Amino acid sequence: MSHDARIEQLNLELPPPPQAMGLYKPIVQVGNLVYLSGHGPLQSDGYPLSGRLGADMDLESGRAAARLAGMAMLSTLRNHLGSLDRVTRLVKLLGLVRCTDEFDAQPAVINGCSELLREVFGNEAGIGARSAIGASALPADMAVEIEAIFEIQ
Repeated sequence: MSHDARIEQLNLELPPPPQAMGLYKPIVQVGNLVYLSGHGPLQSDGYPLSGRLGADMDLESGRAAARLAGMAMLSTLRNHLGSLDRVTRLVKLLGLVRCTDEFDAQPAVINGCSELLREVFGNEAGIGARSAIGASALPADMAVEIEAIFEIQ
């Protein structure tokens, strides 16, 4: 099944691709790799979901935020490539989690995005190398910010 068809089968409604919040490009293609800048958890109103894990957000809320960031990434990918079917595989994911010093479940939070990418691209192509890091601050008080590298055809 194609990646675009899987989006429909999963009944996922991708948001409009987010615009840059500064002097950078949301996506850059170099050869057969695309580099996605950090994407936040965009809500249906276009504003990022804010919060701090371990303070005013729990693990499940953080996972939901990471899934929203993944949806924004898919939107940017599809907008740039014309079709998600051009994606060969996820190479690398880097997730930043805005959290308290005591919070240590950053990998579990970023699983919200990782699970989405696995659902869309499959077990082999949708799981790549990954890092999950805690951060004391993120732009617009976003709960998470996630960037990625994808191989394309």
